[in-house]
Amino acid sequence: MKDKILSLLGFAQKSGNLFSGENTCELYIKRNKIKLIIISEDSSLNSKNKFINLCNSRNIPYLIFSNKADLSNAIGKYNRAILGIKDAKFKSKILDLYNDEV
Repeated sequence: MKDKILSLLGFAQKSGNLFSGENTCELYIKRNKIKLIIISEDSSLNSKNKFINLCNSRNIPYLIFSNKADLSNAIGKYNRAILGIKDAKFKSKILDLYNDEV
């Protein structure tokens, strides 16, 4: 299931439905453009807490999933710990796959 989610993240990146990086994701959360946040398991505790609090205050679902290396490779970028999905269909498919895995 992990590979399927990573593959979907790659498709989301290619189709322009994914934001990456802490600053970019924070900006688009505040603009109400993000439907789902994915936080890497190995991101810093401060980053995790910051994004969990942002998501909770704005009722945005979030996942703590995989690691920076896998997430970065999936989207073809370097060292990304925070990803934001802006399409509702990608969000629902990723959540379905994640819930099946857990």
